[in-house]
Amino acid sequence: MSARPRPRTAVRRILLALIGLSALAAVWLLYYGGRYLQHEDPLQKADAIFVLAGTRLERLFEAMDLYKEGYAPLIVLSPGRPEAGEALLRQRGIRFPSEVELQRDALVQLGIPPAAIIATNGYVDNTAQEANLLRAMVTRHRWKRVIIVTSKFHTRRAAFAFRRGLAGTGAEIVMRATRHDIADPARWWRNRADFRFASSEWQKLIAYRLGFGG
Repeated sequence: MSARPRPRTAVRRILLALIGLSALAAVWLLYYGGRYLQHEDPLQKADAIFVLAGTRLERLFEAMDLYKEGYAPLIVLSPGRPEAGEALLRQRGIRFPSEVELQRDALVQLGIPPAAIIATNGYVDNTAQEANLLRAMVTRHRWKRVIIVTSKFHTRRAAFAFRRGLAGTGAEIVMRATRHDIADPARWWRNRADFRFASSEWQKLIAYRLGFGG
C-alpha cells in the first residue's frame, strides 16, 4: 500500500498551486486586462448618440464625429454630478454654466444644429442611473437603437449596465469608445492615469457581476 501524503506536504502542494494560479492570473491581467475592459460593437446607424458623463471633451468630440458621419440625427448629453460649490455660487446669484450647458454650446460652435442636441436636466451619479435615464428616453421617443459613447476602459461595464437597464424595451445599444481617448489598453499599467482607471473599472465590473454597483 502506498503511503498517504503527509498533511504538510498536501498543504505545500495546495499553496504552490495557488501561487502558480496567481502568477498566471497576474500575467493574464498585465497582458490582456486592459484589452478586456475595452469592448466595442460594430458601428451601425442609430436613432441617437448618448454621451456619458465623466469627461468634458473626449466623448463629446466622438459624438460630434459620429453625427457628422451620419450615424445618428441626435446627440444626447448625459448630466454629470455637479460639485457642491456650483450650488453655492448659484445661491449667491452667480451664473455658473453646468457641464452640459458648456458642452451644448461647444457643439453648436462646432457646427451641430441646436435642434440636434438634447441637453438633459438634473444630474446622474453613476452609470446605472444613466442607463435608467436612457430607458425613459427610449420609451418616450420609441428609439430602436442608440450609440453609447464613453471612454475605452469604461465600455465593457457600461455595456453591461445599459443592456441591463434597457432590458424589455426592445432597444439595442452600440458601444463606442471615443477615438480621442489617449489611454492605451495594451499597456495600461505603464501610465498612472490608465492604471487608476483600469483598476477602478475592474473593481466595479466585479461588483456588477455580483449584482452590486452603479
